[in-house]
Amino acid sequence: MRMPSPDLHEIIYVSTLADDAPVRVVAHIAMQSRSHNQQSDITGLLVFDGLHFCQQHEVCAHKVAAVMARIQGDPRHRNVEVLHQGPLDQRRFRRVRLGYTSVEDIELLERLQRLKGQAAVDGFAALLSGLDVDG
Repeated sequence: MRMPSPDLHEIIYVSTLADDAPVRVVAHIAMQSRSHNQQSDITGLLVFDGLHFCQQHEVCAHKVAAVMARIQGDPRHRNVEVLHQGPLDQRRFRRVRLGYTSVEDIELLERLQRLKGQAAVDGFAALLSGLDVDG
């Protein structure tokens, strides 16, 4: 078993699209995030079901607080809840600054939202297996 990198961390969080934000803002979020992630050496995936977001970030440990502050300060979504944060042995998305996919089954993210810690990591990994990701 690989030991986690002391410098690489994973954050998995869920949130809800803000009441006053149109769904079309999600494309803008993805575009802005890809640019920011390129500059900040962040990789990950954004999943959206029409109302809820689930995002996974792979980021250097010293940047975790700044990443979360940026996310929590974004008015385009609300109810940000971290499901997992911790060391990561290797990136899942080495060449993808921000993969994006949408799901039509709103219950997928609702089920994931109830998980914490390693259960959230496992649930996210299971979710990945059925997704077509645009990177």
